[in-house]
This record gives sequence, structure tokens and C-alpha cells, in this order.
Amino acid sequence: MSEKDKKNLSGAETGTAADMDEVMRKYDRESATRIWEGAPKAVVQVISVLFSLYCIWSTLWSTSDMPIRLTAFLGLIIIMGYLNYPIRKGHVRPNSMPWYDFVIMALGAGSFFYYCLNYTRLVMVITSASKIDPWNVNAVDGAWFFILLGVVGILCLAELCRRCVGLPILCVVSVLLLYTFASGQSLARVIYTLFFGTSGVMATPIQVCAKFIAVFIIFGAFLERTGIAGFFIDLANCAAGSSSGGPAKVAVISSALCGMVSGSSVGNTVTTGSVTIPMMQKTGYKGEFAAAVEAAASTGGQIMPPIMGAAAFLMAEYMDTTYAAVALKAILPALLYFTGIFLSVHLEAKRLGLQGIPRDQLPKMKILIRSIYLLLPLAVLVWLVASGTRTLQFSAAIAIVLTVLVSLPGIFAGSRGQHGGSFAVHAAKDLASMIAGSLEAGGRGCITVAVACSMAGIVAGCITVTGLASRLINAVVNISRMIPNPVLAMFIALFLTMLCCIVLGMGVPTTANYCIMASTCAPILITLGIGKIPAHFFVFYFGIVADITPPVALAAYAGSAIAKSNPMKTGVNATKLAIAAFIVPYIFAFNPAMLLVDTNPLQVAQIVVTSLAGLFGIAAALNGTLFRKMGALFRLLLAAGGLCMMFPDTATDAAGLLLVGGVCVFEYLSARRARA
Repeated sequence: MSEKDKKNLSGAETGTAADMDEVMRKYDRESATRIWEGAPKAVVQVISVLFSLYCIWSTLWSTSDMPIRLTAFLGLIIIMGYLNYPIRKGHVRPNSMPWYDFVIMALGAGSFFYYCLNYTRLVMVITSASKIDPWNVNAVDGAWFFILLGVVGILCLAELCRRCVGLPILCVVSVLLLYTFASGQSLARVIYTLFFGTSGVMATPIQVCAKFIAVFIIFGAFLERTGIAGFFIDLANCAAGSSSGGPAKVAVISSALCGMVSGSSVGNTVTTGSVTIPMMQKTGYKGEFAAAVEAAASTGGQIMPPIMGAAAFLMAEYMDTTYAAVALKAILPALLYFTGIFLSVHLEAKRLGLQGIPRDQLPKMKILIRSIYLLLPLAVLVWLVASGTRTLQFSAAIAIVLTVLVSLPGIFAGSRGQHGGSFAVHAAKDLASMIAGSLEAGGRGCITVAVACSMAGIVAGCITVTGLASRLINAVVNISRMIPNPVLAMFIALFLTMLCCIVLGMGVPTTANYCIMASTCAPILITLGIGKIPAHFFVFYFGIVADITPPVALAAYAGSAIAKSNPMKTGVNATKLAIAAFIVPYIFAFNPAMLLVDTNPLQVAQIVVTSLAGLFGIAAALNGTLFRKMGALFRLLLAAGGLCMMFPDTATDAAGLLLVGGVCVFEYLSARRARA
């Protein structure tokens, strides 16, 4: 979509790039980076490009032992992290990096590189030391040095986490470390577990990050530079722009499509919201509602198959299944989530009497079809992953090559308009710039995910070394036995897990939050009788909605900055719009058929139909308008009927259908008589 089209649709400027950068810096830690100019900028860019190339090479061709690859990966992450993230957000003077940051960077990277280069010797020493209980550092030559090495590496990684991820996850790590030492574990044993072993920094999360997530983040960076975000917005405009309250529906569709690629709810809110939020306000939506729609839809993009941000790879590893299976099982819950938002948007538009965008201001479908080739990398990636003909890493590499190819028409078109020099020279420069820019952005995008995964590994390591997980499981099981009704006991356990996920997810990246909950709460749910797949999907969903749940609703606050609306009201509206995300997990926890577990087509159809009807009832109850303004009694009846259909049982489905259907018929007839 051209800038002229954006102005026509919004009726105002959609915001400059500087404005969007300011919003991102305020609400997204990943964007609060140093400012480099001139030669230093070029050096930092080259480091990021080389890191991305290393990740691609390592995942495809490296045959080194995993610890060697992981320590090299983390050493490079520390270098890039300290080069990009200052000690505090306000410290953004151009080409400014204090001496102590260089020292911390050198110490932290040096710890991991030393481990990488001396892996064989370290393994022998650590193996000998680990046989002594407690670890007598005087019995092994150099043991004190290895303890110091681990302490320095972990502390430097933790400081980088504070800078680019935030304090919440560090608070969790600190509490667990204190608990670990209080339980009688020695410093040597803790360092052996968390730094040198496979149950800490180099546990499952960082292994998955280095093997799969990094290359997919790089693929996403390439994909964004093809202009696919603009294509998604234009496609959504063609599909729903002219309907009642069209811009809000456009925001739902485009944000769902863009969000599955970006993997960042705040980033997606700012990127698509800079276009869609002014469009919604121009149509007649209040700022709080417009920003809430964008935030709720952008957050939901992380549960949208096939990409699902980065957590899908971790879920596959924790659930011992394939990435394709995770994406397949996520389809129905994701559709219900976005259908719930779509219904709320439609009812609000009807309540306000809003119209859509005039068709003459919308992109033409026949013109849009010419850009359909932009979807080729995604389509090929999905086919390769689903068919299992190639590994995930190789599939992503092929998709990257295809992304470069589909970007060529746009590059050639831009090169033809440049003056001076030959067309071939301009095209080659633009192509090189696109590739280098994508590799640089991909490298920078890996920093926060890798740091968050390493911290999540420390959490899992502390839980393992102290046996905390088994204690938590025993405590919850004992509590559940005190409740005679097994369904009520299960519901209480799910509700407490939901609260934990939301609280721990406030300001924490989805991947880190999921790793923590997968190590702590998911095993509890599994012990109580919930299957492995529903348990992990449950904690995954509630980790995501933390981004739109007050008081720390970062995606909602980012949207409110664009709409210039009240941040808290925006967060409340976003929570109401995303009500499906608070209900659907309970459905598949009690009935895994929604996740295509032990089911048949008839069961799936029944669940989808009743869930959609239930979502409609709840959305109408929250909105308060159905053909006309409803009283409190009918809103309560709609909500009760909707919740009944959310519970997977034939009797409750029938009762819910009767309530929702009865209220709808009554309201329709009453509105018709009033009009007559």
C-alpha cells in the first residue's frame, strides 16, 4: 500500500518512522538499543551479519559437539548484546559505549569462548570433580578457576538479560537461586549444573534456539523485507474493508497474518497499528477500542500457525513431537481466538452504526493478485515441514533463498527509477543491501530470544537440582485430594496455573515464559490427569495473553501510544476482546479433541460449532447490544449460555444453545416490533 493510500484510508498521517521508533523504544526493550553512526555502525552491522551466517552454517553443516556450538553461540550473543543494549534505556547517545561495558562484554564472551576452545579438557576436569560430593575444589587442579569462569559467565548473561529482556525473569531466577543455596547446594555444585552441565544455561531452551529458532528468526527478517506486511494489509482490506466497521476487521486479519511471522506482539502492534489504528479512529471507533483491537490481534499472531513466533519449536521439544504436529494442533484454538475478536469488532460496529471503507478507496483484487508470489516462501516452508521431506533447518534455508528470489521484482522496479549508473549496478547494490539488512536484523532479533532461553534454562536447572518440581507436584496433588469433586479440583488447579502464567509473563518474552511454565506448572497439570499436549498448550496460551492483561499490558500500551488513548482502558478493552484466549484453554484442557487428540471429525465439528456459538454469546453479553441495547438480565443469560457451551458436555451444550438461542430470538422479535 502506498503512502497516498494510507493517508486516504486514515484521513491523517499514520505516523513517521521516528514516531514509531519512539513508541517501540518505550514499550519494547528489544528496540531500546544503542545508536551507532559511521564506521562504528558498519562494524556492528558486520558482526550481526556474520553472526547470522554463522547460525545458518552451524545449523546446516556443523558437526561439532553440541556444547561447543552452544558456547560459541552464546559468546557471540553476549558480544552483540552489549554492543546493542546500553545499561539503561535513556543512555542512547550516538557512538557511546562506556569502558565498563567493554569489560563486561569481554569477560562474559571470554567465559563461553574459553569453554568452547577447551571443551575436551574441561570435560575431563569436570567429570573428575563431579565425582567428589561435596565438590572439594582443592582435590582437582584448577577447579577454582572453573568455578570463577562459570560465575562470571552467568553474571554477564544475567546483566544482559536485565538490559534486553527485563527484570521479571531475573527476579524469578534470583529467587530460585536463593532457594537452591538455601536447600544446601554448594556453589561448586550449582555452577557445575548451571554452567557446565546440560540442565542450566545450555539446557533444552537454548539448544532449540541455536538449532531452530535462530534460523527461523533470520527467515522472518528476510520475509519482512519483501513487503509481505503491506500485502497482508491490502489483502485484509480487500476481504473485509468495505463491511461494517471494516478497518477493525482489517486490523484483526492483517495482524493475525503479520504476527505469526514477527513473533513479537509489541513489534506487530506498532508495525501494523501505525496503519490500522488511525483507519479505525477515522471510521468512528474510540481510541481505546481501536488500540485494543490491534493489540489483541497482534498478540494472537503468536498462536497463529504455521510459524507461531518461536515457541512452537520449544513446544515440539518439550512435548516430544514434531513441529508440524504442533502447528496442526494449534489451528482450531487460533481460529476460535480470532473469531472471538472478529465477533466483538462486528458487534461494536453495529452498536455504533459504523460503515466500512468506500470500495473506490480499497486496493483492487486483480492488482493484489499480481503480488501473490510473495506467499511462495511461506507456502514452500509449510509444505516442506508438513511433508517431512527436509529438516526444519534445511526447510528454513530453502525458504530464505526463495524469499530473496521473490524480492527481486520489487528490487528491479526500484532500480529502474534510479538515475546515474547502469540498471545492473543499482539492482546489485539494492539486492546486496536487502540481504545484508535482513541478515543484520535477523542477528539482532536472536539476542533477546537467546538470552531469555538461557535464563529459562537456569530456572529449569534450579528446579532440577533442588527437586522443587516434585515438591510442587506433591503439594498440588495433596490439595486436590482435599476437594471431593474432581472436576472442581481440576478447575482450581487450572485457574491457579493461569494466574502464574499471566503474572510471570508480564514483561517476559513468550519463549522464556513458556519455558518456565513448561518446567514448573505443566508437569503439575500432567500429574493431575491432563494430557501432555493440552497441559503445554494451556501454559503457552496464558503466557501470551500477559501482553494484553493489565497492569503490565505492553502490547496494549504500545497501541494506546499510537491512538493517544488511555493505556489502562486500552488494556481492559484488549482483555475483553481476547476473552476467547481466557476460555479456549479450559476447553481443550477438559476436552483435548479441540487439539485433535484422540478424536474424530464428528467430535471436532461439535466442539467448533458449540464453541463458536458460545463465543458469540459471551461477546454479545460483553458488548451489551444485540439488535438493540440489552438489559442486565439478558446479558447475564447470554454469558451463562456462552459459558455452558464452552464446557465440553452434551447436556451443557444443549442448555447453552437454548439460552443463547432464546435470547437471540427474543431480542430480534423485540427489535422488529420496536421498528414497526
